[in-house]
Amino acid sequence: MTMEPTATADQRRSQLLRGVLDLCLLSLIAERPRYGFEFAQALAEGGLDLVSDGSIYPLLARMERAGLISSYRAPSPSGGAPRKYYRPTEAGRAELTAGRAGWQSFAGPVDRILSAGTPSTGEDTP
Repeated sequence: MTMEPTATADQRRSQLLRGVLDLCLLSLIAERPRYGFEFAQALAEGGLDLVSDGSIYPLLARMERAGLISSYRAPSPSGGAPRKYYRPTEAGRAELTAGRAGWQSFAGPVDRILSAGTPSTGEDTP
């Protein structure tokens, strides 16, 4: 049984995202403190709609245990239960800076390779 191209593309995107989701979350937190639902919303608005809450919350917990982010509770503007907001620590800011540099050094060469030339039809191959 073969997979549909869409399923394969979604799988590839999901695998690629796994490696950089922590950096995406750090980048969003660096913009301003955020609470859980805002992450999924911001990621979806940025074109990363494959990310579920089930991926975000465990990663936030791991990042907090690692000292990359800290959290605090604040009242909900709508009067509901207090929300848990996250903000970067100094270690988190340093990790984001290093992660951005690492991503650029990885993504640049990959982009050059994937963008180089046109696909071969195989007609010139002996």
